[in-house]
Amino acid sequence: MHKLWAFCLALLAGSTHAAALTDVTLDNGMRVIVHEDHRAPVMVSQVWYRAGAVDEFNGTTGVAHVLEHMMFKGTPTVPPGEFSKRIAAAGGRENAFTSRDYTAYFQQMQKDRLALSMELEADRMANLVISDELFGKELQVVMEERRLRTEDQPQAVVYERLMATAYQAHPYRRPIIGWMSDLQSMTAADARDWYARWYAPNNATLVVAGDVDPDEVVALAKRHFGALPARALPERKPQGEPEQVGMKRIVVKAPAQLPYLLMAWHAPTLKDWERDTTPYALQILAGVLSGNDSARLQKSLVKTQQLAVNASAGYDMVARGPGLFMIDATPAPGKSVAALEKAIRAELLRIQTKGISDAELQRVKAQVIAADVYQRDSLFYQAMQLGEYVSTGLPPEALLRRVEKLRAVSAEDVQRAAQEWLREDRLSVAELDPQALKPQPERTAVPGVRHVN
Repeated sequence: MHKLWAFCLALLAGSTHAAALTDVTLDNGMRVIVHEDHRAPVMVSQVWYRAGAVDEFNGTTGVAHVLEHMMFKGTPTVPPGEFSKRIAAAGGRENAFTSRDYTAYFQQMQKDRLALSMELEADRMANLVISDELFGKELQVVMEERRLRTEDQPQAVVYERLMATAYQAHPYRRPIIGWMSDLQSMTAADARDWYARWYAPNNATLVVAGDVDPDEVVALAKRHFGALPARALPERKPQGEPEQVGMKRIVVKAPAQLPYLLMAWHAPTLKDWERDTTPYALQILAGVLSGNDSARLQKSLVKTQQLAVNASAGYDMVARGPGLFMIDATPAPGKSVAALEKAIRAELLRIQTKGISDAELQRVKAQVIAADVYQRDSLFYQAMQLGEYVSTGLPPEALLRRVEKLRAVSAEDVQRAAQEWLREDRLSVAELDPQALKPQPERTAVPGVRHVN
């Protein structure tokens, strides 16, 4: 398959430059997407594996993330640590990240260093060495990372427990970094099994954005990745989430200075990008509620009523599985979580019964669309968005026409989405009950933490 879209981003996004998108699938099943952007002689190269926490099993949660760490531990021809040294010596930067839906690795370099990036990525796609000794050391790094990023962060603990509550059966209920008990019993064989199962060219997408020639990129991809054989991938069975039949509520006790409130409603994600309208309306609804000082939560809860020190809403319409629409807030000193939750509910009810004004809709659309356009000013985010879309099963057209879809959302669409999806029976509520702070042992930066998840 070879497609060339002459989509003019200047038309779609109000940008001042145009760019084309090339989408090629190699004979071994590896997909190659090239986004030209000739403003500077640099490029971003990313390899996306369609394997994340959603693909894990109970007992080995966190293995996708641990494997991400091990991918920097060497091959027979590239010793441990050498990957990063070679990228740095070439003047580049590299990193990786694991999510629920995928794992990705990237390098940002001068455009003439693309071959080096591909050579190293192709090598570790096929020849990674996972020794028991190095695995044991890296697992200690990961467990310390979990303590630092989750167990010592009360709001992170609340988020983790809320996800485990809101999702009854879907694997999104498990933390990306894994449960500590699973990490403690994980072995190098688990990582080797994960690598053998998912790290194949036919489960990967190479995304290159920057001042590059698409034909040259495809030729390089064929040279470095084309010889790697495709492998049979495990069957991915549907993993549904039973419909929630009543509100859920939990209280999380953890050492903290302030209480905290997190509310989550089950919501759809984008599946049929040409016909779906609700995800775009929910995206606008999140913008109505938060994002700047004029947004409803900030204006009402923080400024006018002075019930909260902060409040925000979030919704991600791009995911392989089901989604959540979330609102979180921290009560102001002397104010209760119960009063804050009541005020949030009142704001939502106001939208559900009275809707939003056209002037408010246009203002929020402009903000949401501007944020989308500004992200496209970054080579990294151009590649990031493409990789995220295709790794979750959406075509590049869905990304390129997202602004058009957001512009088409009406005030009635927003009100209808709020009425249908922000209902009591779809809601899970988590409250942080702050416990007395205890002296914590001083922790140094975790060595080897190199990802964003």
